[in-house]
Amino acid sequence: MSDKKVVLIVMDGVGRSANGIGDAVGEARTPTLDKLLKECPHTYLRAHGEAVGLPSDEDMGNSEVGHNALGCGQIYSQGAKLVNESIASGAIYRSKAWEELKSNCLKGGTLHFIGLLSDGNVHSNISHLLSMLEESKKEGVKRARVHILLDGRDVPATSALTYVDMLENKLSELNDASFDAKIASGGGRMKITMDRYRANWDMVKAGWEVHVHGSGRAFPSAKAAIETYRAENEGVIDQDLPAFVVTENGQPVGKIEDGDSVILFNFRGDRAIEISEAFDLADFDAFDRGVTPSVKFAGMLQYDGDLKLPKLFLVEPPCIKNTLGEFLVKHGVKQYALSETQKYGHVTYFWNGNRSEKFSETMEVYEEIPSDRVSFDERPWMKSAEITDRVIEEMRSGEFGFIRLNYPNGDMVGHTGNMDATVIGVEAVDLALARILPVVDETGYTLVITADHGNADQMLEKNKKGVLQPRTAHSLNPVPFIIYNSDVKKLTAEGKVGLANVAATVVELLGLKPMDCWEPSLIEG
Repeated sequence: MSDKKVVLIVMDGVGRSANGIGDAVGEARTPTLDKLLKECPHTYLRAHGEAVGLPSDEDMGNSEVGHNALGCGQIYSQGAKLVNESIASGAIYRSKAWEELKSNCLKGGTLHFIGLLSDGNVHSNISHLLSMLEESKKEGVKRARVHILLDGRDVPATSALTYVDMLENKLSELNDASFDAKIASGGGRMKITMDRYRANWDMVKAGWEVHVHGSGRAFPSAKAAIETYRAENEGVIDQDLPAFVVTENGQPVGKIEDGDSVILFNFRGDRAIEISEAFDLADFDAFDRGVTPSVKFAGMLQYDGDLKLPKLFLVEPPCIKNTLGEFLVKHGVKQYALSETQKYGHVTYFWNGNRSEKFSETMEVYEEIPSDRVSFDERPWMKSAEITDRVIEEMRSGEFGFIRLNYPNGDMVGHTGNMDATVIGVEAVDLALARILPVVDETGYTLVITADHGNADQMLEKNKKGVLQPRTAHSLNPVPFIIYNSDVKKLTAEGKVGLANVAATVVELLGLKPMDCWEPSLIEG
């Protein structure tokens, strides 16, 4: 077992701006980060596209695939790429789940689709929904209903009607005497259904009420709902639009009832787990579901392999093996993982290759600091002070050979589109670094600082008219990688290297030999 120790900090959502437009990282006062970049070995890593297993370099990275790559040292097909491959091969329509749900509908049930309506390729892609609608009709399903979650986060902030029009056009093309498909309900992704880490079950309950029971404010169409809410709430962006139900003749067009089938077409797991539990678990008690219909439910993927949730899923997830966490357990290195609720799953579940359980109860300690349940631009410092308090305490304890932590500020505040608040969030992380550096010197740890993707570095973008508007999505920009308090002199230059190169680098800093299957270490001298 090595006597060397490493602490790794993920500054979530902190990339390097390409042009300075809307760069909250550049505008923030960051004397500690500036000093580290000036004086320490550093490089920049690719954190999007093919470097993290996504279909192309046009695809933004995200925290989930980013932490997968950081934690396993390898590049696996992820998210949209997995689903694209399954649709292209037809495997999705030969899956056990598809056959069960389709057969259920051929007996007279309705096929419902719930998911994020955009082409952001982070949680979902509208093309997958359109393909499944086409296949449903082809295979004899008579009736389909779509429950749409509005994005404005991984795509432009007020682009919802673009995707609603795309869906409505496809439904018009498919609808005839043999097939009846409609939009049934919806709402903003930060208002209903897509909570994560059990932070706000009221969001999931609100989604359940509109999707399942058809209970909510009624509108004749999704377009009418969106336009009305925008008129009533000046400046509101898509992710924050309230829930709505589409009705005809005073009745919901698509309640979920006994004998129906339901597909959650999001492929990313974190914001899919809670609504899946509500559908899948007989002993569910997080909120009162009311009269619960007997349905067949499936996810696009299995969102949690350890919990086997959901039981039915359309596309096999990547089988991630040989992770850094497992490697360190085998080599006797005790580990500590820490973040607040919003990114706790990223330094545990996603870091460990989509695994909920620890590799060792005695060699690993995980700690979650509860996030505030407010809009993150209201408290942009989030829990950075509390996270820093705890990591300093554990560094001084000397108990752990490897410590990993995540500061969510750059990402979670960046997603609000509030530039001023995001500047404060970045500054809060820099203040945390300033507190940690002296403790690194005191305790002899080597400090590694990086990020999982960009976000705060690109808070503005030009619309089709060339006018700057708030940007709430991740960026395609590279992220920093810095080593402090080591004898490393040189790192691999920016270029092809990405997040998957970090695992081998950490292992080398610990005085161990990286696995051959990992991407190579960044250390060159």
